Amino acid sequence: MRPMRVITFLLLTAMLFFAGCASMPMLVSQWTNPAYESPYFKRIAVSCVDGHISIRRNCEDEFVAQLRAAGVDALSSYRSFPEDAKLDETKVKQMAKEAGADGALIVRPVRVEEKTEVSPTYFPSPGFGIFGRNVSATWYGWYGAPRVYRYEEYTSEATLNDLRKNEVVWSGTLKTTAPDNVDSAIKTYVGNVIGALKDQNLLGMKQ
Repeated sequence: MRPMRVITFLLLTAMLFFAGCASMPMLVSQWTNPAYESPYFKRIAVSCVDGHISIRRNCEDEFVAQLRAAGVDALSSYRSFPEDAKLDETKVKQMAKEAGADGALIVRPVRVEEKTEVSPTYFPSPGFGIFGRNVSATWYGWYGAPRVYRYEEYTSEATLNDLRKNEVVWSGTLKTTAPDNVDSAIKTYVGNVIGALKDQNLLGMKQ
């Protein structure tokens, strides 16, 4: 491989490596109930089960905003529970029913994993080479100790429940690492979930 190509390859590898260490949320898998007919949800209650109340509020408010933009009324659960309340699926569903919701969208953490990434380091240096009678510029370089980066990968699950039939309609698994901008990450997260629900025709009105 020519020196310039080696340098380009290594720079691109480094860029991808560092970009991957602070990734935005991605939907990595999803499941849709094959026996379920597309409903008309009049109102969906949203609960983002998170230990940080500020993240929970932002998450639920963003879901409410994007669901309403999709034509479905929605409400957040944090307005109905104290900040220190320990939420579980049963409590959220009961609250949703009492609030007149026919659907419940619940987001909960699944696990946190320690990850390690290793990236090669290359130090390029310009130089000159003599080839016969010609002198031309070239590149030299050397490899240094690889960079080791440790980070946490967060896995969460979003589940849409039909409260009228008491069954799970859709579930999706999402992964992300510590984002540089939490608000932007939440918008992306919610957008991925809402986009998947739209693709599965789970937010459309029955004619």
